[in-house]
Amino acid sequence: MGYHSPVLLNECIEGLNIKPTGIYVDVTFGGGGHSKEIMKHLDGGKLFAFDQDADAHKNNLEQDGFKLIDANFSYLRNFLRMEGVRKVDGILADLGVSSHQFDVAERGFSTRFEGELDMRMNPKSDLSAKEIVNDYSEENLANVLYKYGELKNSRRIAKEIVNARQVEKINTTTELIVVVAKIVPEKYRNQFLARIFQAIRIEVNDEIVALEEMLLSAVDMLNPGGRLVVLSYHSLEDRLVKNLMKKGNLEGNAEKDFFGNPIKDLKAINRKVIVATADEIKQNSRARSAKLRIAEKSNDN
Repeated sequence: MGYHSPVLLNECIEGLNIKPTGIYVDVTFGGGGHSKEIMKHLDGGKLFAFDQDADAHKNNLEQDGFKLIDANFSYLRNFLRMEGVRKVDGILADLGVSSHQFDVAERGFSTRFEGELDMRMNPKSDLSAKEIVNDYSEENLANVLYKYGELKNSRRIAKEIVNARQVEKINTTTELIVVVAKIVPEKYRNQFLARIFQAIRIEVNDEIVALEEMLLSAVDMLNPGGRLVVLSYHSLEDRLVKNLMKKGNLEGNAEKDFFGNPIKDLKAINRKVIVATADEIKQNSRARSAKLRIAEKSNDN
């Protein structure tokens, strides 16, 4: 199995509307699938990619005009300025966890394999899933599960975890699954477990805050006519992207000028969200939950 199969690849590349001499950014390099395709469309242009996962750097592209930066995409503006770049022509973000991260058992991302409770996208960071599961208070744990997993029974789940860890520390994915699986009927179990793992993973990696910082930086860094192309995989991410592209801010509050015109820097290119075809989903199950949104930077005011 490859490192990662890029989702909606052609639609993403079309959405970027690439100029051969332009400057582009792939903020989620992963297996490099999107970056490889972007490079095919450049002639004299540059592509900067971001990834904080050491495994992803093994996929580095040895090509002129390409540079892979070892950093979280929330630091987009700072690292590009260090490269002497203040404006770019397009930014692509394929959010979520790569297939490789899910498939490596010891990373602890997946409910399918037994592994240490880790879930760090940056293996050098201090906070892992093990600390959240074993050290967070019952209230904080419930809040994480409710906020990031959108689980209505978050308090009950948190209580089960706290009761179990008082008997014995929860160290592995399997141990966590055994503790929480009895709370729901069998037919809902996979979705339920996926949401618990999602919530803990988002907390470990501070994903929502990082996404907010990246999106705001992206808007500032785009040239007029530049494109922002974002693939999201769950409602928390998609809501932020949709709000920014349609309302002009992350909160989704429409602001208008004196004449009643909306105040926003981006213009949505696709009026309806773009999703994968049945054929693509058949080839790549990860595409099932993908939502693609594309927006263009308006002329600077």
